[in-house]
Amino acid sequence: MKKRSKRYREAQKLVDKDKIYSIKEAIEILKKMPKPKIDETLEISCKLDIDSKQSDQIIRGSVTLPHGTGKSIRVAVFCEPEKESKAKEAGADVVGSTDLIDKIAKGENINFDYCISTPGMMKHLSKIGKILGPRGLMPSPKTGTVTENISFAVKEAKKGKIDFRMDKFGCIYAGIGKISFSNEALVENVEAFVEAVKNSRPQGVKPDFIKSIFLSLTFNPSVRIL
Repeated sequence: MKKRSKRYREAQKLVDKDKIYSIKEAIEILKKMPKPKIDETLEISCKLDIDSKQSDQIIRGSVTLPHGTGKSIRVAVFCEPEKESKAKEAGADVVGSTDLIDKIAKGENINFDYCISTPGMMKHLSKIGKILGPRGLMPSPKTGTVTENISFAVKEAKKGKIDFRMDKFGCIYAGIGKISFSNEALVENVEAFVEAVKNSRPQGVKPDFIKSIFLSLTFNPSVRIL
């Protein structure tokens, strides 16, 4: 069994593993934990009571966090040439049409964190689906990243919109802020994320489909809030 660091063991003493804390309590505990010098990301993990093998029960969605993620997001837009100027005006960092797709297909570095496409470009994006998909970058109508309203989509992404998707083990993970945020801001980000997951419940899935929720920092133990 891997031996935990002294800092981790000290942090563990602050958590009662048998207790379910309020969001506010959990954040207060996490802020008291010994930390490295970096500004750690607050991470959330949701364990769902859903059969991930059933395609009609896949949980997937998006949420614009009220206080953002604390990260600078680079946004790419795939659109028709006549729409490129609008995407750039909205703040997109990488903009292109089939030319951009060809560059990525040939192995050019992907220097963006979020991807938006117009509906008309989706048939071309299939060419790089195996590149974007594993990175969680493939645009989807379900997350609002396939749209004609490019300006709105880019601005939402820049404000702190994140996508989430259940993995094959029935879990959802996301980074939802920096520990340097105020307690109130982190509480509101957590509440917004949990509400978005609840609202993404497919038909036929029972309302109480979330089995547990944990908050944690990158290098510290987790705290249960559900």
